[in-house]
Amino acid sequence: MGTKIIESEIIYEEISKLYPEAKCELNYRKDYELLIAIMLSAQTTDISVNKVTETLFEKYQSISDFADAKLEELQNDIRRIGLFRNKSKNIKLMANLVVKNHNSIIPHTQEELEKLPGVGRKTANVFLAEFCHIPRIAVDTHVSRVSIRLGFADEKDNPIKVEEKLKKIFDESLWISLHHKLIFFGRYFCKAKKPNCKECPIIKYCKKPII
Repeated sequence: MGTKIIESEIIYEEISKLYPEAKCELNYRKDYELLIAIMLSAQTTDISVNKVTETLFEKYQSISDFADAKLEELQNDIRRIGLFRNKSKNIKLMANLVVKNHNSIIPHTQEELEKLPGVGRKTANVFLAEFCHIPRIAVDTHVSRVSIRLGFADEKDNPIKVEEKLKKIFDESLWISLHHKLIFFGRYFCKAKKPNCKECPIIKYCKKPII
């Protein structure tokens, strides 16, 4: 067994001790609610998204409601979210396509998801892992930053490359769990500006310690 594999197992175990209950923090009840919440979460905190969707999902109670919504009204409903104009346009377009082409059911394949407006690889991966329980590793800024600091990826790697490298290092059975744990670790412990290096249990594996 290679050194990197052994290190990855230790790192996974230690992060698991810190965040044993790591999970998706977006609130949703239905498939389209999850997809919309993920779309809204781009460059925005999950806390902010949950505050908006609490009333948004009460107002629009089906995917058809979003498809039929007036764009200006939908923009106003999510105005507190960053990039609200572009996000509201994509949500309405996505809803129309799902109603028209998928019988109002969010598709469960990577290919079909990525055909929807506003749905890229990361968004599709989050949906497939969370709602369909299909093994995926969605790479956001937290996952990318932590992966680079721990030597799983390089500075020059784009999200797809980071995803590919993580998949080679970690067993498929861990992908969904790993995704959540790396997000929690990056969001609450190994932060971008002020990482908690002094109390980090895996600092010896870090390639960019700030002490």
